[in-house]
Amino acid sequence: MMKKIFLFLFVFSLNANFADAQQTEPFQKGDRIAFTGNSITDGGHYHSYIWLYYMTRFPERKIQIFNAGIGGDATREMARRFDLDVLSRKPNRIFLTFGMNDSGYFEYLQDNADAFAKERVRVSLENYKVIEKKMQALSGVKNVLMTSSPYDETTKGRGNFFPNKSRTMLEIAAFQEKSAKENNWGFIDLNRSMTVLNLEGQKQDSTFTLCGGDRIHPDNDGHLVMAYLILKSQGLAGREVADIQIDAARAAVEKSGNCSITNLKAGDSGVSFDYLARSLPFPVDTVARGWGGKKNASDALKIIPFTEEMNREMLSIKGLKQGSYLLTIDGTEIGKWTAADLNKGINLALEVKTPQYRQAADIMALNEKRWEIERQFRTYSAIQFNFFMERGLLYADDERALDTLRKYAHQNPFFGVEFYQTARFKQVRDGWEKQMNELVNIIYSINKPRKHRIEVLPVE
Repeated sequence: MMKKIFLFLFVFSLNANFADAQQTEPFQKGDRIAFTGNSITDGGHYHSYIWLYYMTRFPERKIQIFNAGIGGDATREMARRFDLDVLSRKPNRIFLTFGMNDSGYFEYLQDNADAFAKERVRVSLENYKVIEKKMQALSGVKNVLMTSSPYDETTKGRGNFFPNKSRTMLEIAAFQEKSAKENNWGFIDLNRSMTVLNLEGQKQDSTFTLCGGDRIHPDNDGHLVMAYLILKSQGLAGREVADIQIDAARAAVEKSGNCSITNLKAGDSGVSFDYLARSLPFPVDTVARGWGGKKNASDALKIIPFTEEMNREMLSIKGLKQGSYLLTIDGTEIGKWTAADLNKGINLALEVKTPQYRQAADIMALNEKRWEIERQFRTYSAIQFNFFMERGLLYADDERALDTLRKYAHQNPFFGVEFYQTARFKQVRDGWEKQMNELVNIIYSINKPRKHRIEVLPVE
């Protein structure tokens, strides 16, 4: 009961916070979407979860999503690499997020913190204006500005406490929102929405946070929340996987939402029918992934109404005689429910043994592998734009570049010499690209829903 009340408070707060949000458009077939940001984008999963949602919910709507994040970047670095790292991918949709690094860190522990914060906002806006001009000049590209996920000052028992950093981030969010309105671009406020969730969670547990162990980098649960908020901004809340409603007494299909139901048979011996959906359920990951990941995506289901709003594959059967019933799909036992349960409706998207869930899980595994390979490209790009560019060695990838990296690599542990020794060869990177493309092609060849035979039989 407490969990339901807790979730209700979350939903109420979220809906109130979304009331004035500028909506963004859902992706369409052929869209090329670049998510541009810092380490939260670079090493994070939110864009991968969004693509997984489209892979399963819109199997015929093939899109391409690009990770264009680099750890440590602020607007200065993003402006510097925007043409070569973002526009080179020929996106027709750009999502730009910044604010965490722009607002600074340890300077908030000094006496002149207020003056520092004011200067950081000024510099962030100045550098953003360079990016804004580039985005304004684009033809046929739909732009979206996103605030950073929040810096969590209110969670207890964690380090990296920089007082009033979050206030500076809200000042940056204010000019982001202003720019989006002036340019008629989309705007998504991850900061305030996730802060609402953090504060609600901390009423129950003072150590709760969506912002990871360092108050900065969301774990997998936070990234699913980010994906949910972005999908919600696209108006996708309430879009069902499928909705099957059957009257067993009349042997009639009352509703077949986003699916087709054929060959229905009903009687005292139970109900059976052929089921072909137009979507697959979303497979919520139960593995902690990524660098330093301690939570998994499924932890977010305690926090947001993702299942209720975005992952419902409902089966409702009324008119059954009292008693228990065994549900099988293609001969595989899925579970047992009472006639009352089936009358109320069960959510097949939560049943991991269904063939449609297993099909979706295969897609998730392939998408995760794609994400891992793409991360290698982001590490290579970070070395190029945040090390070689300022030394006049951008994309040189020769012995001089390697020697230079060896000389200075101790200054930044993320610029690994061993990694670069391999990544600098174009043939290696071409191989990575080929692997990613092949994975995406496989995903879109196996993500079409299949027809299944569902049987609901009385248990003796």
